[in-house]
Amino acid sequence: MAEKLLQNVSRLGGVVAIAAATEMCLFNVDGGQRAVIFDRFQGVKEAVVGEGTHFMIPIVQKPIIIDVRARPRTINSITGTKDLQMANISLRVLSRPLESELPRIYQELGTDFDDRVLPSLGNEVLKAVVAKYNAEELLSKRESVSTRIRDELTHRAKQFHLIMDDVSITHLTFGHEFTKAIENKQVAQQEAERQVYVVALSDQERLAAIIRAEGEAEAAELISAALKESGIGLIEVRRIDTAKEIALTLATSRNITYLPTGGGSNMLLGLNTA
Repeated sequence: MAEKLLQNVSRLGGVVAIAAATEMCLFNVDGGQRAVIFDRFQGVKEAVVGEGTHFMIPIVQKPIIIDVRARPRTINSITGTKDLQMANISLRVLSRPLESELPRIYQELGTDFDDRVLPSLGNEVLKAVVAKYNAEELLSKRESVSTRIRDELTHRAKQFHLIMDDVSITHLTFGHEFTKAIENKQVAQQEAERQVYVVALSDQERLAAIIRAEGEAEAAELISAALKESGIGLIEVRRIDTAKEIALTLATSRNITYLPTGGGSNMLLGLNTA
């Protein structure tokens, strides 16, 4: 009985040992990750291990898991412009390592490669690009500035086997004095535009007055000519028109409730010729 128990324990121990050995020989690479194998005799192997479960030699080999997904990072920099204005710029970059170069990246930079490279690289590129523009150009040509920064940063990152998926300016401010100067300039421009409008309005009013005076002079000449030709006919027409206007005014006035029609009242103000 004791001998049989010892056999069962021995078998169980063998299964546990096999399971432990199997566990030591396997490693997993999750989605969005890659593995680099460090061999104690050969060093870092050139092959990059993809997702899934893989075998390794226990004690001799060690897998280094590296995340290859794009990771965001914000780089802040205070730098001077071409016209010696200080600009506070925040740059957002989305970067990932080049998978085929993971062994070299691990050998040269380690697993925290982005922390080692991007802060200094981003500040250097920002200072170099911003120094080529005036402060006003940074505002008016923001898209071209962002494009130039992206091109420069992408070119420099290739030297470290990093890929820039996106580079964009998220924040751009200047010193208080420059901001105040821009506000004063905007106010001055608006005032200048208002003065231009006032001058244009005065010109239009002057032109309208000239046209109105010319029209009145021409009308006077026409009236004079008509009087010479038709005698009192034109005056009679004007008297009738005036009578109509007075009657309409009195009819719509709240202070007049009737129109006098007696012989003693003259509502035409002496315009009749009777």
